[in-house]
Amino acid sequence: MKPGHLKTVRVALSLVFFGLTALVFLDLASVIPPWFTGGILYLQFIPSLLAFMHGAALGAAGWLFVVALTVLFGRVYCSTVCPLGTLQDAIGFTAGKRRRFHFRPAGTLRYAIAAVTALLLVGGSGLLLNLLDPFSAFGRILADLVRPAVIVINNVTAAAFEQFGQYAVSRKQWAVLTPLAVGVAATTLVVVGWLAARRGRLYCNTVCPVGTLLGLVSRISWLGLGIDHDRCTKCGRCVRACKAGCIDLARMRLDAGRCVACYNCLAACPEGAVHFENRWRRASAVQVDQGRRDFLLHSGVSLLGLAGLAENNATVLQSRPTTVPEAVTGPVSPPGSISIERFTSLCTACHLCVSVCPSRVLSPSLLEFGPSGMMQPRLDFRASYCNFECTLCSQVCPTGAIQLLTVEGKKRTQLGVTRFIKENCVVFTDNTNCGACSEHCPTKAVRMVPHPNPLNRALFIPEVHADYYIGCGACEHACPTRPFKAICVDGNPVHARSKKPEPTAPEIKINDTEDFPF
Repeated sequence: MKPGHLKTVRVALSLVFFGLTALVFLDLASVIPPWFTGGILYLQFIPSLLAFMHGAALGAAGWLFVVALTVLFGRVYCSTVCPLGTLQDAIGFTAGKRRRFHFRPAGTLRYAIAAVTALLLVGGSGLLLNLLDPFSAFGRILADLVRPAVIVINNVTAAAFEQFGQYAVSRKQWAVLTPLAVGVAATTLVVVGWLAARRGRLYCNTVCPVGTLLGLVSRISWLGLGIDHDRCTKCGRCVRACKAGCIDLARMRLDAGRCVACYNCLAACPEGAVHFENRWRRASAVQVDQGRRDFLLHSGVSLLGLAGLAENNATVLQSRPTTVPEAVTGPVSPPGSISIERFTSLCTACHLCVSVCPSRVLSPSLLEFGPSGMMQPRLDFRASYCNFECTLCSQVCPTGAIQLLTVEGKKRTQLGVTRFIKENCVVFTDNTNCGACSEHCPTKAVRMVPHPNPLNRALFIPEVHADYYIGCGACEHACPTRPFKAICVDGNPVHARSKKPEPTAPEIKINDTEDFPF
């Protein structure tokens, strides 16, 4: 195969992986099956590694395949599979002549960042890893910036078509956005984009912990690029084409640890001086820094040792604002996450589950999970509620932070405990019927019972039954009181199992004229 053809194959593969990964995040119609999503995300390094460490299953061993490829051919993951790498290439290509590529010696900054990331992970905080992981960073850019824009375009198009009686394009729910998630995604895009436009793959070779780790592995790769001293004329074309800045023309060598296997230099060299070579044949002549070997070994051991609906308009008018804060005891983690501790240790905040959630109840957190859990999804019942029969988030999670749930298993999973605050309820404060919480409770854990009152009206007030709680938040979302809800959900630190709902007689409709939120 000619050098130019090899580059073409690499570009084609990278575009395929990039396009399919983007499609997973931007699937507005929810037509992509879970098995397809799992196949596309199988080779994403950090999600696969975290899933493997907590389950050691073959289905989560994509990172091992990536390491094996790196040992054989160098950092092909960075050049073909990593979507953030392809995004950088696209930005760099668009920047054109504004890019300034030259050899950059490998400094200590990249190893310091990787070491701090590993130490924080071993210490129980995955915040820095979540911020720097290329797949998660790319996912946040799509989920928090691109997807909302696509929804706006879709809904504007649908509204325009409707004016002509055409309904081929259906409207989609507006995305639930949080300032922190949008700010982090926008900052990531600006920083990565600026570095790519001016310095090529500088982010990959200085900031990205995956790039640093695979760079260390690639130093012992079997097949790599080298420079033929006899054929090289030092024209500099390879240096100008190298997006990783890994070619030292003065010393006639190529830094294998920084090379991202883009093969631009192969296509650019007019003399064919840049060529593939078998490094294992000359292993005795290659001097590898022992410190880097120790770093790779200790880092690997350390890592492996870690075993919608919008806010509704109230249909029941309250005479005055509520005064008793809900003061929930803890956040609610997604169904299938098993426990908050497990969830926060595995989640990389890629926001894929946020993208696929049909009710938009999943929302990036601020400090609900603590500083190290920033941007990891939680259930926000002010925004929406968790559909009783939906398990999409458990089907797409690439790290195993949200384990696969069956529909029947989901219906019995207790995410939290419902708590009724009588002093906030309009039945108690205004002597008027409501019943929104009970009507929308899928398990009837909230039931209406007679309520004595000074006006001797036929009033009914909520009564909660602990055995049937599942913590879906339908009751809290439906409650019309402001600013504090009369019913709320306290998240379970460890998910429990509720009783199967018993058949009950149909409840009396409290108010047939009121239009409740869902």
